[in-house]
Amino acid sequence: MSRRFDIYAIGNALVDLEYAVDEDFLSQHGIEKGVMTLAEADAQAALLNALDANAPRLKQASGGSAANSIIAASAMGARCFYHCKVANDALGTLYRDDLLAADVSTNLKEVRPEGVTGTCVVMVTPDTDRTMNTYLGITAEVSRAELDPEALQDSKWLYIEGYLCTSDSARDAVAHAHELAKAAGVKRALTFSDPAMVQYFLPQLKTLLADGVDLLFCNEDEARGFAGCDDLDQALITLRGVAERGIITCGKNGAWVWTQTSVLELPACPATPVDTLGAGDSFAGAVLYGLSQRWTFEDCARLAMRTAAQVVSQFGPRLSIEQYRALLSAD
Repeated sequence: MSRRFDIYAIGNALVDLEYAVDEDFLSQHGIEKGVMTLAEADAQAALLNALDANAPRLKQASGGSAANSIIAASAMGARCFYHCKVANDALGTLYRDDLLAADVSTNLKEVRPEGVTGTCVVMVTPDTDRTMNTYLGITAEVSRAELDPEALQDSKWLYIEGYLCTSDSARDAVAHAHELAKAAGVKRALTFSDPAMVQYFLPQLKTLLADGVDLLFCNEDEARGFAGCDDLDQALITLRGVAERGIITCGKNGAWVWTQTSVLELPACPATPVDTLGAGDSFAGAVLYGLSQRWTFEDCARLAMRTAAQVVSQFGPRLSIEQYRALLSAD
């Protein structure tokens, strides 16, 4: 059956503000390293003041986990739709313009609700780990009202961002999207997004899974946290109970790719990491692109490994369109 879109994604719309810091800075400000922490507007403003006084801002761009994934998939050639919420402010305009420039269709209009567009302060330490401080702003109010049922039902895949579990209205939107997808024969994929979602919002995260999904993305810390065990083999048994197939990324140790009948361990591609921000997002985007083009699951995972290796080799969560396309023909 021909579909208008390959991927319909739902996620938080955040403008990323990226800085290079040392671990002392995180300690001095009581910030937990390596995870995403939700913040109020005044607390994030104080953090930005401290950062701007000590370090140059490396990048400012539209972001959010699912947005990074969908832009990667679009750059590779997938037809994509992104469902999100931004305000009628300068950052909201930047966000919408970035999506349209990336050839991603969206529910966002020229005139949008009053409010403040969400921002994510990304702090990268010398070990390339990323720590995030997020003020959700108006994206915390993303709801089923922003859903485009026709676009969703005319897609091959529904892709759900795990960060949405922190919002009541977003969880309701995801539940409704699950219903629409199932009725229309749209496959469903989900990413856990961050260890903090598993650690602090596990019951809410489980609601995003509904009755299970066709595809699941997570890293090894998220897998263990979700399963409540230290053994990755045991965690995999739990994950297979909620997803027909999926991928556990293990950083420099590669990834575990599973189906209901097999598990494949793939080595990581060579890379000199400088910034891990967005690597998992582009990884998921590459897999979804490949699946939308009817590639084998293994070939999708190998493309994703090449993509992630390229992303961690430079600052910022995304590659250029030319870099993404070049990966399609790489060995």
